[in-house]
Amino acid sequence: MPELSAASLPDWLPAAVRHYLHHIDDGTSLRALARREGLHPSTILRQVRRFESRREDPLMDEALSAMSRLSQSRLSQSIAVDPARKEAQPMSVHPRSPAAAPKLCDDQSLASEGRRVLRRLAEPGAVMAIAPEMEKAVVLREMPDGRNLRTAVLERSVAQAFTLKDWITCRKPGRVSTYEITAAGRAALRRMTDEEDRRRQGAADGAAFGDQHRVWGERAVIDDDGPRRVRYNMAESPVGVLGRRRDRDGKPFLEADLVEAAERLREDFELAQMGPRVAQNWDRFLTGGDRGSFQPDSGLGEGPGRARARVAAALRDLGPGLGDVALRCCCFLEGLEVAEKRMGWAARSGKIVLRIALMRLRRHYDETYGRSGPLIG
Repeated sequence: MPELSAASLPDWLPAAVRHYLHHIDDGTSLRALARREGLHPSTILRQVRRFESRREDPLMDEALSAMSRLSQSRLSQSIAVDPARKEAQPMSVHPRSPAAAPKLCDDQSLASEGRRVLRRLAEPGAVMAIAPEMEKAVVLREMPDGRNLRTAVLERSVAQAFTLKDWITCRKPGRVSTYEITAAGRAALRRMTDEEDRRRQGAADGAAFGDQHRVWGERAVIDDDGPRRVRYNMAESPVGVLGRRRDRDGKPFLEADLVEAAERLREDFELAQMGPRVAQNWDRFLTGGDRGSFQPDSGLGEGPGRARARVAAALRDLGPGLGDVALRCCCFLEGLEVAEKRMGWAARSGKIVLRIALMRLRRHYDETYGRSGPLIG
């Protein structure tokens, strides 16, 4: 069976969807795909299973079928005109038959429609509605008085691209299926908005991919000039990412007080490095020997010294294991996957251990300093 041509699929199509189509339509084995893409066979298998399970979504099933028809249609046309295969005849396709090549969304339309439609879907109470007999999809927003206001209309091909890009997810399938924006869709909207702003200002576009992962917030700190508010990136640490994730019940994976305890440990860690010995080996806090060599006359400022003592006390209370993951994820800002590999843990076990460590850390701060302390410095 001829293999799907990469040129027959649109450039915006995610690699995971291409792998699924190569396996399902071409019959390419998982191991062959893994060798060709430089991935592990289990990675390809998870991608195939993920999209196969998502075919219960009407729009996803329609989009994957459209990609299959497109690739097969272009393959048949290439075979028909191939001089080496003169016996092959062009496939006769009725313009309205199901086998006809579907209308596709190009890169330019996807970018412009993505900015317009995702901005509407990001509004509170907004959903996208589509039905099999509808030529286009509509974005509806529920108003405070109960009315549904139509805020956007988009082509069916654009809606298919959205679901293949994982920008929307089916909230309620049925005769009229409704979809809502995903976290990936919100990140894509931030990236496209930043790219548009930089294009208008004549700036480079490279930082837009980093900006999609930044969520800015404010918090109060106390320094020599008194209390003030600072702006910081809430998504710059693994704890901040886990703090925004929710479990099956819709509850945050990490409660706000656990994220606050992690931030308190990190503040002390950063403050402690303000002294002359910035290259201090902080791993020694986790050993059973010398846990620090601070002396009153060592030349360190009192604020950094106290912060260093608080970090040492917190890690001693946590002990090996819990202290390791707290130090790596809260202070060193290592990702959970990196921490799991370095500590020899099973995959996806780090977030459970981190939550236990933060619960223990929260108790340590409550018992030692109370809810209102310690103050910085």
